[in-house]
Amino acid sequence: MNLRSFGGHMPRLGARAWVDPAALAIGNVELDDDVSVWPFSVLRGDVNRIRIGARTNIQDGSVLHVNQPTPDKPAGDPLTVGADVTIGHQVILHGCTIENRCLVGMGSLVMDGALLRSGVLLAAGSLVSPGKELYGGWLWAGRPAKPVRELRPEELEFFVHSAAHYAELKDAYRAG
Repeated sequence: MNLRSFGGHMPRLGARAWVDPAALAIGNVELDDDVSVWPFSVLRGDVNRIRIGARTNIQDGSVLHVNQPTPDKPAGDPLTVGADVTIGHQVILHGCTIENRCLVGMGSLVMDGALLRSGVLLAAGSLVSPGKELYGGWLWAGRPAKPVRELRPEELEFFVHSAAHYAELKDAYRAG
């Protein structure tokens, strides 16, 4: 695994967490149990902290970063992602919060201080503006993201299925 210390912090991994050898986690990064980080993703916890919840998967080419504390914002913008979240390919998450059981579609961008409540489905290529809050149980799409429709029960169930699938796939990779 490609883990790098920075600023006195070394990434911490929960049980069975996996960072692909072609991915990188730096500094104040904590991955809960069964998290998977796929090739060419970068989690850079250099000026603030990154926390990723259990069974969440960060897919290929994603970039996760944070904002440093400032006099106007003493906590800065850490990055927190809950449990059972799927982060699609080439997503950028910057100093935001994503609660549990969400799916962030490929190529999306979620900006500083944004909040995705549990049960958000963010369509591929969407932009969540700084400080915007997306309520759960809905499909959001666009640049900027806007609510499209309420999610069906089977779509809400898919979040847990997707997370479980990637946890199993990660175990196959860990086994070699």
